[in-house]
Amino acid sequence: MKKTAVILVQLLLATIFVNAQKDYKVIFDMTSKDSMTQVMAIRWVKEVVAAEPTAQVELVVFGPGTALFVKDKSVMGDAITSLASNKNVSFRICQVAMQNQNIDKSQLLPGVMTVPDGIYEVITKQRQGWGYIKVAR
Repeated sequence: MKKTAVILVQLLLATIFVNAQKDYKVIFDMTSKDSMTQVMAIRWVKEVVAAEPTAQVELVVFGPGTALFVKDKSVMGDAITSLASNKNVSFRICQVAMQNQNIDKSQLLPGVMTVPDGIYEVITKQRQGWGYIKVAR
């Protein structure tokens, strides 16, 4: 009986651990045009993926932060392009912000996708249980 209880507890803990790993989802929100803040945002994405390779990570930018995802303006272009090849990492830019700043899709770094509204993207992810981090320094 004692042996059965131990096995059941081990199975329960294993199930909890596996499910916890599947549920690691975080969305980062970055609106800053400050290059140090932009570098920090990409560093955080890298750190999450390094700590938990199965984590789902999204960085959404809007407002003045859009330069991070524009080819000729990004301070982290190579890192973004490299990270975007990871199926668990996504980079999103707000179409409203793009329109306000006259940014065309052709100007975006490879792997960067658009969303109709950056704020709505954050709210939607939160409703789906994603953790939320505002990138600021």
